Amino acid sequence: MQKIILASQSPRRKQLLEWAEVPFDIIIQQTDESYPEKLTAEEIAIYIARNKAFAVKQNKNINAPILAADTIVVLNNTIIGKPTSREDAVKILSSLSGTIHHVTTGVVIIAGDKEIAFAETTKVQFHQLTQQQIEFYVDNYKPYDKAGAYAIQEWIGVVGIKSIEGDFYNVMGLPVSRVVQALNELAV
Repeated sequence: MQKIILASQSPRRKQLLEWAEVPFDIIIQQTDESYPEKLTAEEIAIYIARNKAFAVKQNKNINAPILAADTIVVLNNTIIGKPTSREDAVKILSSLSGTIHHVTTGVVIIAGDKEIAFAETTKVQFHQLTQQQIEFYVDNYKPYDKAGAYAIQEWIGVVGIKSIEGDFYNVMGLPVSRVVQALNELAV
């Protein structure tokens, strides 16, 4: 497989591509993650991912395909971002406790004048979490860089998630099998 550019500093996306044995370099550009009103969750995730990909493409002389992604958490039609503080993380996890939410990752791959864009959504249900469990997780895992204030592959996922419907790796931050299929389509 051709080497790609990963336009993300996420250690989880890096790990997933390594597991899939996709060769890549990381190049990131800071981008504005705001978006127009009235977009669906899928459209928002793709919009932000596209901005990340084009920021790298426009600011660098790159010939390799560029992969960018953005993951958002949606509870009751409300987008839940990354927590801004310990109190915010506790509040977010308390709101997710005992409920079903959706994790959507928008993916954009740009290769020359070609673009592949898609969104993957996974349904996640948490068990009812105690205040002690929530505070333990926040204090020990410090999930401040994670949408929804959690990582499924960490302690909270092991003990707190009742079920998922869809791609587990999407909840980690990248639907990697679908990404590999898209990269193979570009190579044809």
